[in-house]
Amino acid sequence: MSCSMRSLVEDDDRYLKSFQLFLERSSEHQCMQDFIHGILPDILASIGEGKANLNMMGVGSGAVTFYQSLLDRNGKLLIILVSGESGWGKLWRTFRTQLCNTEISQCVTTGDIKAYLESKTVSYQSYKLPSQMDITECFTEGDQRGELLLDFLTEVLNFSSTAPPELKRGVLDLLKTPDCSKEVDGRVIFNNTLEVLVVDPLQ
Repeated sequence: MSCSMRSLVEDDDRYLKSFQLFLERSSEHQCMQDFIHGILPDILASIGEGKANLNMMGVGSGAVTFYQSLLDRNGKLLIILVSGESGWGKLWRTFRTQLCNTEISQCVTTGDIKAYLESKTVSYQSYKLPSQMDITECFTEGDQRGELLLDFLTEVLNFSSTAPPELKRGVLDLLKTPDCSKEVDGRVIFNNTLEVLVVDPLQ
């Protein structure tokens, strides 16, 4: 990350504002609710073998193999991240060295996790959770909401004013491509698709 660019998480107030705008503009919570009510019960039923309660452990980050090693014989590791095929995946693959601050954000997608699992021949099931976010204002110079959305998308504090011009232009150009977004009724809709990986225990 360029010296002039700082991580968005360094400014609590701006991070909160950008995150609240993300929640307003994104269908992420709806797709998570759909998953929790529609698919997750079947996954839990397959783990529980008819038991009335399950041992659950919530974790934030760490090595997949470590958490796999903690699973019971019939346990499952549930990983929910942005899809490698989402706009985030394309953005991070293209600008990883300029945007991803490795001390704070790893810019990891399910594509990265699936590549790891497949290299270790670990079995898993995958569920796509389609989600989108309206980012139209990002393309209006000086629009406050657009600048907050750009900060959220890049995880860079005041991205519009601190990013080198070629990086800013590159990010904005990429965000408009079909790899990241689609145009619907004159609005730019970012592909925010999530993916759930249900990983089997170590054999």
